[in-house]
Amino acid sequence: MSSAGSDAGLVLFSWRGCLFRVPEGVQPPKAGSLFFCRHLVVRPDERVLELGAGLGLAAVLLARAGARVVATDVVPAAVAAIRTNALLNGVEVDARVGDCWAPVAGERFDLICTNPPQMPTPPDRARADAAAAADNGGPDGWALLDRVIRGARDHLRPGGRLVFTIFAFLGRKAAFAKLEAAGLAPSIVAGETQGFPRLGYERLEHIRAVDAEATVPRDRVPASVERFVVQGTLPG
Repeated sequence: MSSAGSDAGLVLFSWRGCLFRVPEGVQPPKAGSLFFCRHLVVRPDERVLELGAGLGLAAVLLARAGARVVATDVVPAAVAAIRTNALLNGVEVDARVGDCWAPVAGERFDLICTNPPQMPTPPDRARADAAAAADNGGPDGWALLDRVIRGARDHLRPGGRLVFTIFAFLGRKAAFAKLEAAGLAPSIVAGETQGFPRLGYERLEHIRAVDAEATVPRDRVPASVERFVVQGTLPG
């Protein structure tokens, strides 16, 4: 179960026996974050990287499972939150500020995971503020994920896994093709039906225009969307 409360501007989120502080400017966990975390599997002492870790929900849970975790985010307030939340829950997480692969140049991991911004964003709707950056995935939703997938092979150990989430309208076939092009064997780890995102209604026509696999109905307003946890495995 999860709960959230606030007192004098402080927001707390509890889940799976952990307590997380959510500072101003950092998004609290949403349905996609919980779905992502439920399907991350790690073995004790594996070396793990979470890209775009936000407040550190997945990073802390993975560290509690015995992994050696590096967590990065481009937002300094998020990295500070990761450090606070690791301390609050009695685990060690190496939290670093930086964009995509820059903070881990030359390093390799058993598991790389990310629940990235992936909302297709019309060019005239792009914004630079922190709230928008947490959702905006570029014109087709793949802006950050493409960078992650392209660089994953250079940061995975043999047999290592890249795990990420996508909305169905980004395309399962597209995800598989991108992973295969990067030398990773693709698979679907899990799927879940979630409520259609509020921001998605504001961008519905744009999403339909980039939905190459026709997952969003054209004749009605969608109430839900499929979301997938996708894995790409580097051959051993």
